[in-house]
Amino acid sequence: MANLHVGTMVCHANGQEEFLMSGNKTEKEQVKVHIRWMIRRDMQEVLQAEQQCFAQSWTEEDFLRCLRQRNCIGMVAEAGDKVIGFMIYELHKNKLHILNFAVHPDYQRSGVGLQMAVKLIGKLSSHRRTRITLEVRETNLSGQVFFRNQGFKAIRVLRSFYDDSNEDAYLMQYKLPSDTDEDFEETINRIAQYEENA
Repeated sequence: MANLHVGTMVCHANGQEEFLMSGNKTEKEQVKVHIRWMIRRDMQEVLQAEQQCFAQSWTEEDFLRCLRQRNCIGMVAEAGDKVIGFMIYELHKNKLHILNFAVHPDYQRSGVGLQMAVKLIGKLSSHRRTRITLEVRETNLSGQVFFRNQGFKAIRVLRSFYDDSNEDAYLMQYKLPSDTDEDFEETINRIAQYEENA
């Protein structure tokens, strides 16, 4: 999970958009990006963003191994000719599952992550895939808040999920409003789950 920072996009009656930062962070100019399929020549910039965002970052081999799978998709956010963000996700029968999502630190808090999330949510369909899931480190508060602001909800705690640190993760989920199927990923009370696993 990337170390994403969040704010709120406000649309005024005159059509102007303004990005308001949460807390006491300064406002950044919004960056318009083109989101496209990831190609091999993007790997250097993707790795650079990955290493600057994560202490436990994926290697080039991790990316390649993942992207060789039939159900794995890579997309990049490009400003001009520079890759400034990326997302890797899996296609499943009823959902999309985000494996990796990052915005280069120089472009965080400038609307890039929001545009990427909107693009991914736009891939959902009431006829087929109606949900997006991802795991977020328990200590990645900015990532949790970012995805919550996009309509995701924490539905489960995954104990000792990360091998590199034995850290817990939150399983977060976005559902289309038309999705009323509760048995797909049922929300579990954290205290009840903790007591079951104790």
